[in-house]
Amino acid sequence: MTYCVAMRLSSGLVFVSDSRTNAGVDHISTFRKLHVFHQSDERVLVIQSAGNLATTQSIISLLHRRCLDDERENLLNVKSMYEAASLLGETVREVIARDSGANQGGNTDFSCNLLLGGQIKGEALRLFHVYPQGNFIEATHDTPYFQIGESKYGKPIIDRVLNFETPLDQAMQCALISMDSTLRSNLSVGLPLDVMTYPTDSYSTAQQHRITESHPYFDMIRKGWGEGLLSIFAQLPPLKLDE
Repeated sequence: MTYCVAMRLSSGLVFVSDSRTNAGVDHISTFRKLHVFHQSDERVLVIQSAGNLATTQSIISLLHRRCLDDERENLLNVKSMYEAASLLGETVREVIARDSGANQGGNTDFSCNLLLGGQIKGEALRLFHVYPQGNFIEATHDTPYFQIGESKYGKPIIDRVLNFETPLDQAMQCALISMDSTLRSNLSVGLPLDVMTYPTDSYSTAQQHRITESHPYFDMIRKGWGEGLLSIFAQLPPLKLDE
């Protein structure tokens, strides 16, 4: 399974992805689910993936290969983030149609969900959720984040804390606590984590990191959040049913 969250805020973008995949309890592997397409001073596009691993790997490989052909529309020459989302949706449909067609009569689920966020010079930040059918929706001021994969455990903290004006550092804290809640509740989501913060108009991928079990900051906020919840819970007044 997978958990990925992306946030589009007034000051930039935040991305957090786990890296665990499994095909049964005795076959667990680590694969990167956060992928960056970058042109210095011109564009940064980030794709997060969840779903059938063969499908998502084929999609990312195709996108990278086609970026080598300047005469073909690709993520490094499209003129807008909308066109990038459309191109990603077309690639999703292409790969799923090819692989499912070769598996006629089988019951394999080839579907996937992708998040695409970034900025192309000349336009604002944008964030999209691309579905297995290739269609997509865009994050808004009222709904500034998307989740894919095992999203239910990490959603409550985001809904309580996040809004469009949340600073990037606080948004990353929120995303990491959301991930920690998911790690604690679902063994199919696991470390290491790939995280990235993108400040508006920076066109930089410098704020990209991998978080492992021994990462001091992640360990600190995990402990702080857990201890804080226990402390607040202990201060709640007792239930009085006769009132």
